[in-house]
Amino acid sequence: MTVVDASVLPASALVGVGGVVGALARYAVGERVERDYLDTLLVNVLGSFLLGVLLAVPRDGTTVLLVGVGGCGAFTTFSAAAVETVDLAATGRRRALLALGAMVGGCLLAAGAGAAVGGGL
Repeated sequence: MTVVDASVLPASALVGVGGVVGALARYAVGERVERDYLDTLLVNVLGSFLLGVLLAVPRDGTTVLLVGVGGCGAFTTFSAAAVETVDLAATGRRRALLALGAMVGGCLLAAGAGAAVGGGL
């Protein structure tokens, strides 16, 4: 699956274009899901699923750079999850641990499901 001819754009441009799309999508989710931590959980789980699909289907390097590194990289956010988990810890350790478990477990399950779906394509 070739998305863009690598001879047209250098690797950094592919990552940049994918990053713009991923960042805009991340912003849109944050605007629509106005609950702390839930938007971050949603983008990280969805991004893990998409990356799982991408890595399981036949692909070339340009697709990985554009969609995987750029798009999924900008869409998902570990740093926000870390900061939000620290903030949740201030309201209760149990709540923070549950949120962290949901994030890590959800992302691992989503990546595995994505890989299974991608492998079936």
